[in-house]
Amino acid sequence: MFDKRLMALCPESRKYIIGNILLQWLELCLNTVMIFLIARAIEGLYAGTRSTQDLLLPLMGVLGTVAIRFFTAKGAARMSYLASRTVKQKMRELIYGKLLRLGGAYREKVSTAELVQESVEGVDQLESYFGQYVPQFFYAFLAPIMLFFLFGFAGSWSTAAVLLICVPLIPAAIMMVQKIAKKLLAKYWGQYTQLGSTFLENLQGMTTLKTYQADAYKNQQMNEESEHFRLVTMKVLTMQLNSIIIMDLFAYGGAALGILLATKAFVSGSLGLANCIFMILLSADFFLPMRRLGSYFHVAMNGMAASDKIFKFLGLDEPAKKEGRLPEDGGEIEMRDVRFSYDEEREILHGVSLKAPQNSFIGIVGESGSGKSTIGSLLMGRSTVGSGTLTIGGQAIDAISEESLMRTLTYIGHNSTFFRGTVRENLLLAAPGETDEALWRVLERCQLAPFLREEKGLDTVLLENAGNLSGGQRQRLALARAILHDSPIYIFDEATSNIDIESEEWILRQIHHLTKTKTVIMISHRLMNVVGADTIYVLENGTLMESGSHEALLEKQGVYARLWQTQQALDQFGKEAV
Repeated sequence: MFDKRLMALCPESRKYIIGNILLQWLELCLNTVMIFLIARAIEGLYAGTRSTQDLLLPLMGVLGTVAIRFFTAKGAARMSYLASRTVKQKMRELIYGKLLRLGGAYREKVSTAELVQESVEGVDQLESYFGQYVPQFFYAFLAPIMLFFLFGFAGSWSTAAVLLICVPLIPAAIMMVQKIAKKLLAKYWGQYTQLGSTFLENLQGMTTLKTYQADAYKNQQMNEESEHFRLVTMKVLTMQLNSIIIMDLFAYGGAALGILLATKAFVSGSLGLANCIFMILLSADFFLPMRRLGSYFHVAMNGMAASDKIFKFLGLDEPAKKEGRLPEDGGEIEMRDVRFSYDEEREILHGVSLKAPQNSFIGIVGESGSGKSTIGSLLMGRSTVGSGTLTIGGQAIDAISEESLMRTLTYIGHNSTFFRGTVRENLLLAAPGETDEALWRVLERCQLAPFLREEKGLDTVLLENAGNLSGGQRQRLALARAILHDSPIYIFDEATSNIDIESEEWILRQIHHLTKTKTVIMISHRLMNVVGADTIYVLENGTLMESGSHEALLEKQGVYARLWQTQQALDQFGKEAV
C-alpha cells in the first residue's frame, strides 16, 4: 500500500504532503464546527428556545466556515500539485541519466518502445500517487481517530467505538485486493508495453509492409495483441469495480450503523438532540476518507506497477566506468576472432578478423544479412563483443570511454536522424560554436548551399527527422554534419542507399576526398562504391570469406568475383532497359 522507494526518491515532496494532510484536517475541523452550529440551531428551534431571528449568528458562522473551507480545499489542491510536480522531472532525469550511463548498448537490455512508455505514461501515473494517494493514506487514519474522540465527548463512546472498529474493514478489503491487483497490473503493463512495441515497429516499417503487401498480416497480428490487451484491461476494471462495491458496502453500511446507534441513544434519552444530529451528519465522515483512499488506491497501484518496471530498469547493471582515451589520430582498428549474437539461439558473426590501418580506406561488403552492419554497431559501441577482441588505437573497445569513442569515430547510416529545428541548429550539434562561414563552406562541398539559399539559408526549419527534405538532401546534410565533426575515423554504413544518382555521386566524391586524410570504413552491398579501397573484406553469413584489393579479389574468382559479376550484369540490364 505504500512504496518507500518512491518516497525516498523525492524527499522534497514530503513537506507538501504534510501540508496537504494538515489542510485536509483543518477542513474536517471546519466541517465539524459547521455541523455543530447547525445541530445547535436545530435543537434550539425544536425546543423553542430560539426564534428565527436568533439564527443570524449561526448562519454567519456557517457561511464563514464554508468560505474558509473553500480556501483550505484550494490550498490542499495546490499542495497536491506541488507534491507531484518534482516527481515526474526527477524520475525522467533518472531514466535519462541511466540511459547515458548504459550508452548506445542500452537496446541490449530494454526496447526503446517500452522505455518510452515507462518514461511517459508510467511516470505520469506517479503524479496521482504523490499528489493524491500518499496524503490521503495518512489523512484516512487521522480523521477517524479525531472523530472518535469528538463522538465520545459528545456523549456516546459506544457509538464512537463501533464506528472506529468498522473503519479498518475498508483497508482490510484494500489489502485483500492488493494481492490480486499487483499480479494483474504487472500483467497489464507487460501487455501494454508489448502492444506499444509492436505498434511502433509496424509504424516505422509501414512503407516496407505496403511494398510487400504484408500490411494485412500485421494488421491481424495487431488486432490479436489488442484483443489480449483488452481482455487484461477488462480484468483490471472488473477487479476495481468489485473492490469498489466491497468498500462502498463497508463505508455506507458503517455510516448507516452510526446513524442507527445515535438515533437509538436519542430515543432512549441518553443523547441530546443536538449531539444526535451532530453524530448523524458526521457518521459518513468516519468512512469517507478511507473510501476516498480506496478510490485513489487503484490509480496508485497502476503507478506502482509502472514504477516497478522503472526501478527494474534503473537497477540494471551498468558497464564499468571506462577511462581509456584514444589518440587524436585514432590509430589502427583491429578485430580478432570476434563472435557476436543478438540472442543465444543464433550467432551473427563467426570469428571475424580484420584490420583497418590508420588513414586507410577499408571496404566491408556482402549480401544482406551477412553481418556487415553488425561490425559497424560493434565499432560504435552500440553492441557488446561476445568473444574475441576489438581494439582501436591499441586499446580494447570495452576500456575506451564513450566520450573518447564518439569524438574519434563518426557513423553515417542510411537513415540519419535529424531534430526539429533549423539547419544551423542541426549542424552545430556536430561542431558547437562553429561560425556561419564554416557551415556554408561544408554545405557548398555537399552541394546543399544553392538549395538552402533559395529557402531561408541556415535558418531553414527542418521538420521532424527532416521530413521536408528529399532522401538525397537528407543524406547530403548528414554528410555535412559528419564532416563538421572532423573525427579521424569515419564509418559509412550503406550511406548511399535509396537516394538519387546525383546525390550518390556527390556523397561518394566527398567520401573519397575524406580517404586522403582520414580512416574510412565503408560498409556497402554495392561493390562499385569500394573499388578504390585499400582492402576489401567479404562477408557471407557472418563469416569472413576473403579479403584483398579489388583486382586481387577478382583474380581469386571467389565470393567477391561472383557478387561483382552479378551486379555488373544487373547494371548492364538496367542501362539496356532505359
